[in-house]
Amino acid sequence: MSGVRQQYVARDEDGMRLDRWFQTHFPQVTFGHLQKLLRSGQIRVDSGRVQSSTRLVTGQLVRIPPLDAAPPRDPEAINSRDADALREVILYEDDELYVFNKPHGLASQGGSGVKRSVDSMLKSLLNKKGESPRLVHRLDRDTSGCLVVAKTKASAAHFGDMFSSHQTRKIYWAVVFGNPQPKQGSISCFLAKQPMGEGEQMMVVPHGTPGAVHSKSYYSTTDTAARRFAWVTLKPVTGRTHQLRVHMAQLNNPIMGDPRYFNIANYTVPDEISKGLHLHARRIALPLRSGHILDISAPLPPHMQATFDVLGFDADRFDVQDIDPEE
Repeated sequence: MSGVRQQYVARDEDGMRLDRWFQTHFPQVTFGHLQKLLRSGQIRVDSGRVQSSTRLVTGQLVRIPPLDAAPPRDPEAINSRDADALREVILYEDDELYVFNKPHGLASQGGSGVKRSVDSMLKSLLNKKGESPRLVHRLDRDTSGCLVVAKTKASAAHFGDMFSSHQTRKIYWAVVFGNPQPKQGSISCFLAKQPMGEGEQMMVVPHGTPGAVHSKSYYSTTDTAARRFAWVTLKPVTGRTHQLRVHMAQLNNPIMGDPRYFNIANYTVPDEISKGLHLHARRIALPLRSGHILDISAPLPPHMQATFDVLGFDADRFDVQDIDPEE
């Protein structure tokens, strides 16, 4: 391509994220190069500036700049090793989707400093049309558990709608510092990205702060280890960046192993607590296109299972609680 072109968003692409749209049409463009084009305003939708997370609408016009300078993809990104690694963590599969048990420490999507992600590995699982599966939601790099991936454009649009309209039920498990008081309840506050050191992180801010978004989660104490630690079940109502991590820190019960939001001053983590973020996307329930409800659970990652064993938490005895407060 040598010049600027315009392309309409197709009907079956309605609701697709811009980064996923570009990956489908222009697979040679890396995530980092796409970010540079967006920051410089070279990519626009209906003449307006957009972000990689912008959801497209059928009929919108996407401005596509010359892409000849896009750096080539690493040929090692597509290989049988990635396919084998993904197949090992499949919790559920049908003609429309995968549900993976995403390992702790593996990013969902590429970004600054990310060399390998679920998104890049999906190129190794092409369908019969040569299309790669598509992420329809994300987990933090250090959060393990249920991750939904669509196999087709149509199913990506469907499941994207299910997540954006809050028709999915997501349940997380966490090990936190101390015992929450009260034992169950909700956290509701406004969050915004704020500068922190050389980067940014989510902070609780007053309503009306520029860039602030509302967030809400339910929590319930499932078991405790004396007054030192608790196993909590978490249900996010909204889906903000780092939401559960910020909410538990707001309760003064930060999640163990959280490098960003653990806010207990001068605290030394006991040796018996495994290293790593103790937050796991345990269970997800979502409507399939057939109308049936898929309800799937993911076993704990090794570091959390080791902590459970030390603290006497029995995942088989105290599974997901259905008596938590609901809206």
